[in-house]
Amino acid sequence: MDVNDPHLNDPAPNDTAPNDTVLRPREVVPTAARGRKKPWFAYGVLALALVAGGVFVAKFLTNALDYYCNVDEVGVKDGCDVGRSIRIQGVVEKGSVAETGSVTNFVVTFNGVSMPVNLSSDPTGLFQECIPVVVTGRVVENTDGSRVFEGEEVLVKHDENYDKENEARVDKANAEADACSART
Repeated sequence: MDVNDPHLNDPAPNDTAPNDTVLRPREVVPTAARGRKKPWFAYGVLALALVAGGVFVAKFLTNALDYYCNVDEVGVKDGCDVGRSIRIQGVVEKGSVAETGSVTNFVVTFNGVSMPVNLSSDPTGLFQECIPVVVTGRVVENTDGSRVFEGEEVLVKHDENYDKENEARVDKANAEADACSART
């Protein structure tokens, strides 16, 4: 007896048995596949978080990448380029500090090279003439070729880590500050 014979369980033509006695397996009719909804909201939140994280990291990395340059290295040393955000070190020249509205103007000198500074924020309480300072900002070249440093922040006192890492630089700045104080 062949179980795969399609006519095996078919009722005889004269047989009056109901059709439900057929033992052949029923054919499975495939149903239409349901489309799965994509979580677009979750993708949007993830994309927004990535963009915000990128902006946050870029903001703080650019601040960490500001080069320290002596005044005499601006435009000469690699990384101390005009137009780039840098930190310059020098001694505030005696008699050069003047306030014009909300801007403090002064001149910093290092190794005999001077640069005027326009500081847009208030200098700290320790700020005065004849002291070494570090100013954060950008060097701007005027149409006549002269340069001015557009400062955003001035740091007056170095912490001990900076002093240890840049001992020669700090010693030179202190020597220039002493020479400035000695002038009358």
